[in-house]
Amino acid sequence: MPDAPGLELIAKELNDAADGSVLGTYHEHGQACLIVNPDRILDVLRWLRDTPGQEYRFLSSLHGVEYLPAEPRFGVVYELLNMPRAERLRIRAALADPGPDVLPELDSCVPLFAGAEFPEREVYDFFGIVFRGHPDLRRILMPEEYVGWPQRRDFPVGGEPVIFTRNEPVMPRWYE
Repeated sequence: MPDAPGLELIAKELNDAADGSVLGTYHEHGQACLIVNPDRILDVLRWLRDTPGQEYRFLSSLHGVEYLPAEPRFGVVYELLNMPRAERLRIRAALADPGPDVLPELDSCVPLFAGAEFPEREVYDFFGIVFRGHPDLRRILMPEEYVGWPQRRDFPVGGEPVIFTRNEPVMPRWYE
């Protein structure tokens, strides 16, 4: 991963190339992270992938986070890898909570990294973050008719018991 001064150099070069794209940086627990403007996420990812000297061409992880009660409430974190240098870089796009009846939105990076298709669906499925331009944005693990976003911190705890074959005899008529 880039060290702290190297991370600041990347941020400066990125802001020079795509004005206002990097909002901040941090380097902690051995991780280098760029905090970017969510409206510029595709510009940032494309620059990190295509710029000579950067060449972060492998998307190793994409996941959602929630910071409730802090604002911005949501985040999408991308972990890019430069394989020849074995260097990892984390990019975080922070998204404000648009309100109770509106879902937060972010541009899909599937056109840049084909491997982002299923992780974006998973983030949508669990956090309700919509990825604009995604080729097949629908639930991936929860049933299509499921209501809510189970990884949000305001989601009610509890629910129906999960039935496994080992406890079928002690839960009679569970299938009704």
